[in-house]
Amino acid sequence: MKEGQRQKINQAEYLQNLENITRRHFLWESASGLGALALGSLFGSCSPLDRKPDSFLSTNPLAVKPPHFIPKAKSVIYLHMAGAPSQLEMFDFKPDLQKLDGQDCPASLLDGKKFAFIRGVPKMLGPQASFQQYGESRAWVSEHLPHFSTAVDEVTFLKAVQTDQFNHGPAQLLMHTGSARLGRPSMGAWVTYGLGSENQNLPGFVVLTSGGKNPDAGKSVWGSGFLPSVYQGVQCRSEGDPVLFLKDPKDVDRNLRKASIDAINEINHLNYQKSGDPEILSRMAQYEMAFKMQISVPEVMDIHDEPQYIHDMYGTKPGRASLANNILLARKLVEKGVRFVQVFDWGWDSHGTDSDLAIDIGHINKCRSVDKAMTALIFDLKQRGLLEETLVVWGGEFGRTPMQENREGKKNPFKGRDHHTEAFTMWMAGGGIKKGFTHGETDAIGYSSISGKVTPYDVQATILHQLGFDHEKLTYQFQGRPFRLTDVAGKVIHEVIG
Repeated sequence: MKEGQRQKINQAEYLQNLENITRRHFLWESASGLGALALGSLFGSCSPLDRKPDSFLSTNPLAVKPPHFIPKAKSVIYLHMAGAPSQLEMFDFKPDLQKLDGQDCPASLLDGKKFAFIRGVPKMLGPQASFQQYGESRAWVSEHLPHFSTAVDEVTFLKAVQTDQFNHGPAQLLMHTGSARLGRPSMGAWVTYGLGSENQNLPGFVVLTSGGKNPDAGKSVWGSGFLPSVYQGVQCRSEGDPVLFLKDPKDVDRNLRKASIDAINEINHLNYQKSGDPEILSRMAQYEMAFKMQISVPEVMDIHDEPQYIHDMYGTKPGRASLANNILLARKLVEKGVRFVQVFDWGWDSHGTDSDLAIDIGHINKCRSVDKAMTALIFDLKQRGLLEETLVVWGGEFGRTPMQENREGKKNPFKGRDHHTEAFTMWMAGGGIKKGFTHGETDAIGYSSISGKVTPYDVQATILHQLGFDHEKLTYQFQGRPFRLTDVAGKVIHEVIG
């Protein structure tokens, strides 16, 4: 055979292989069927990082992996109050602000500042709660949190958290993904990417939502971004089926389902041998996980079998969708080895445009909805010996202003506060964090942080540190450079570590 003919044949084979791969990808993406769509809603797709085994059976993206150093915490429960709770009615007691109630806001608090809704000159708004000091730590807690006042000696308060985002969506993205823009992996995705899952029958990252809506940033706050999408959060429900599409179709028993998965994965494995596409390996692993979840998820997501004293402790009502139920489920999930449980509760915006958004009505009701359950979580974890290895984090995406919101320059019909970026409060408990400690301080009216300032990046770096990671070394190669959760910022808040 002449050289020219050989080259033409090689070129033709190359083009045919390329066409096959392209056609295969198109058919895979467009004609996978409803079953694949259902599984995709649980897990998405993923790639197996740098591992290239001969068989999909040895590929497990959620296999346990070692951290950089010995961790203080094994798991995280992150309680996010979407909408931004008011620190001035919960934890940051400012008696001087009461003296200014009803007075015009000083120009120094307005000049050069950006607010979401305040226009013109608003009135100052005193605290809409009374405060007392509790515990040996003498921490200030408002009357709206009577149960939590008993737990202050177990937590560390971060009183001077700052952010540079004053709209809900971008601020939530920054808090959970390290970027105010879409496309970055969430913190839970980074954790499961770095550590895997201790329970191979459950996802490593579970999301629970309450309040009737998802956060303003949508499901991006628990997405996987550019990480393999097997690491995105799996959303579960406390009412109805815990996960959509979890049950087998009518007349399909468990043996038939297993046989069908085995057959599908055998074909997938043959396709992988031909194309080398790592997506195929990941989808195979997801089918296996979904099959296991049909047994494990209903069991762990059922709170009916909890003793009555636990229901009384949390204020839970089995069978209903509620924040209290989700917080109890979070405890059950970490008890079963889930690495990261994210609880989102919507409805904490307090603008004063209606009674539900009033700082002296709706906000009080939201405090009541979380007070008993978040307190119970701390003491329940402690009595089970889990608090020291479980890091509990509580907070919103920003704080609230010490002045009353005057949307469009006019006073709102109810008392409310605008979004505030310069100072808000978060707290942490367990997982090697100091007990009965307060880090940071705001000025006399709670407007600015004056000491112990921290950012969302610092909070993220500290969470990763407690899990055994150097946040600068937990990276993923993307678009030609290594990315990390904290990007080019963030410092571990060593002052709060026990």
